Amino acid sequence: MKLYYSPAACSLSPHIVLLEAGIEFSKERVDLSCHRTDSGFELAAIHGKDYVPILELDDGQRLTEGAVIVQYLAELNPAARLLPAPHTLDRYRVQEWLNFIASELHKTFVPLLRREPIAVDWRQACIDKLARHFDWMSSQLWESRWLVGNRFGIADAYLFVLLNWSSYAGVDLARWPVLESYAQRVRSRPAVRDAMLAEGLRVEPAAA
Repeated sequence: MKLYYSPAACSLSPHIVLLEAGIEFSKERVDLSCHRTDSGFELAAIHGKDYVPILELDDGQRLTEGAVIVQYLAELNPAARLLPAPHTLDRYRVQEWLNFIASELHKTFVPLLRREPIAVDWRQACIDKLARHFDWMSSQLWESRWLVGNRFGIADAYLFVLLNWSSYAGVDLARWPVLESYAQRVRSRPAVRDAMLAEGLRVEPAAA
């Protein structure tokens, strides 16, 4: 199994889940400035969507879309308990969060992370939309350590990656201390630290 990733991109989420689930895999870095892999292949030749993450299975098939990939990975090792049991409400809650993160948060962050400058009013509209979502998420996490149930799961991995984008997007997460504390809680997990270090990302020293 191989993960095509780009450092700090949304592909960090399946990278984290692979490590949390204890699944053996290889990885290949993709330079998104030129859409080429470290081994010199055009990303579009690997998958026509031309973006990460791409998960290459052992039989050569390739799976895309991070919110789908993390569900697939969690089901490969149910013992890791990264996804609630099928046909339970909590399972649908996880899917509810994954859809919200992908459609409402991820797509709103994208314009703020582009190299090309965007119109001031558009930028502010994106920041305002994120702020409204962050307000709501803070209310959901006020008395909960994790998004669903009492365990870290795949939705937490995805949300963490996007919260980690806040500083790059010019959004000060300190305005939402509940989310800031939540992000730090995820960041302190060994698998999360290992994934970030493997991608060359800055990792804060572990608490003594």
